[in-house]
Amino acid sequence: MSYFSIAGLQLALPSGNNLATIGAEIEKNKRRFPWLDMVVLSELCSYGADKQYAESFPGQTEAFYCQLAKKLNLWLIPGSHFEIVGEQTFNTASVINNHGEVVTRYRKIYPFYPYESGVSCGDKFVVFDVPQGRIGVAICYDLWFPEVARNLTCMGAEVLIYPTLTGTIDRTVEVAMAQSTAATNQCYVFAINAAASQGHGQSVVVGPDGNIIHLAGSGAETIPIEIDFNQIRRQRERGLHGLGQPLKSFRDNQITFSAYQPGEPTSLDQLGSLVIPDQNKT
Repeated sequence: MSYFSIAGLQLALPSGNNLATIGAEIEKNKRRFPWLDMVVLSELCSYGADKQYAESFPGQTEAFYCQLAKKLNLWLIPGSHFEIVGEQTFNTASVINNHGEVVTRYRKIYPFYPYESGVSCGDKFVVFDVPQGRIGVAICYDLWFPEVARNLTCMGAEVLIYPTLTGTIDRTVEVAMAQSTAATNQCYVFAINAAASQGHGQSVVVGPDGNIIHLAGSGAETIPIEIDFNQIRRQRERGLHGLGQPLKSFRDNQITFSAYQPGEPTSLDQLGSLVIPDQNKT
């Protein structure tokens, strides 16, 4: 079987402890859609973006989701949560299998600087296997860096999942990025945002042909999608409409990108510091 069903939950949640509400929503959706294999939530959904709820991992929040996953026989990516490691804080997504076991964790490589201050950068790319295929996970602003998606794809990812928290006017740009990421990497993309006060919604699921399967509105919404891993593999083998085969072209081309070489100067060195803009218009 090549089919695997994923539901993105775009929830309207306040800041504070949302575990009971989230747990009830997951259980409700598993009853409504018993064929679901996985549920994905938005970035920092459990408590909001306040670092006062940060925990060392494994912690009580992760344990709550592990128990729920085992009870419901359901894979979970419960958004992300602030993780304390020594003097550092990371924005971390746990991947929990249907037996209630944490199979991996991903630390956000590109925090939304300068706004997401005090959060350290992760340094590892994460993929994991389900019986039908391989999935890669990243978080929100990572979508803005195509190198992240391409690296996950080169590690074998056929589906890319981005728990997201975008409450700003650039969400429509991110929807376009999700489409381009899916097309250039010939994969499914799930970018699941929050609704209401925390996010602007517009969670999006895109197929390996770059076409939108579903674009949510601004309110609370459940997005249950059955994906087909064989469709991804056929797309990668034959190309989009029998045309472009970008992954093979990337593999076969021997060019070295000078901008990625350590110590190589680029025009980016001339840009100013990464700070929040002030009222100075010059």
